[in-house]
Amino acid sequence: MIVKVFEDNLSLGAAAAEHAATVLRRAINDRGHARMIVATGTSQLNFLDALTTTKNIDWKKIEMFHLDEYVGLPITHPASFCKYLLDRLISKTGITQYHFLDGTAELEEVVRRVGGLLQSAPIDIAFAGIGENGHLAFNDPPADFQTDAPYLIVNLDEPCRRQQVGEGWFAELSEVPAQAISMSVRQILKSKEIISVVPDVRKAAAAKRCLEDGISPMAPASILGTHPATTIYLDRDSASLLSPATLVALAATG
Repeated sequence: MIVKVFEDNLSLGAAAAEHAATVLRRAINDRGHARMIVATGTSQLNFLDALTTTKNIDWKKIEMFHLDEYVGLPITHPASFCKYLLDRLISKTGITQYHFLDGTAELEEVVRRVGGLLQSAPIDIAFAGIGENGHLAFNDPPADFQTDAPYLIVNLDEPCRRQQVGEGWFAELSEVPAQAISMSVRQILKSKEIISVVPDVRKAAAAKRCLEDGISPMAPASILGTHPATTIYLDRDSASLLSPATLVALAATG
């Protein structure tokens, strides 16, 4: 795992986007197509804005999979991750190969169908954030590190749901769905490369737990430390609680 620290969210997003673009171009050059997993949420906005304006990416040759989605939320809702991806990725790039998780449909059928497509070939790159509670996708603590199922139907804990209110996606806690469809931890780790974009002071405590306290289901994103090709992108705010020794070590590896 490599961790890189940038001055601010904009420079972080630009660097992560160039990294992602390089991986996508390489996969297309090597095999004629690329497969990616895309995260959503406030933390990914600058990164996706930079990625969608990066030149020389043949989006018609890229297949996209959805990381997670709320159960019961229609695509018209402002917090729908399907809507987020339509507005911030698909409409901007013209990508035509994408697989949504429909949280309003029959859930077991959605999990089976999209999970089967996901597992049909290797994933070149996955984009993921880290939640304020340390979650990876919607795998809240204690996360299941063992299941091989590609997608899970999970219960969302209160800190996770409060984060969604704090980011402005919902007006109050009672509006946040209690369940979601989430890609499993082990499925994310099957990706050839992982880019984790983690800006903002709100993520500082989670970054510290996941990078300094060892690998634990209670800090789900800590498992990224076991992946040989993960790069975590922090800004000065999200890195602000890391110890000086950790920052020195990160500077040496990154």
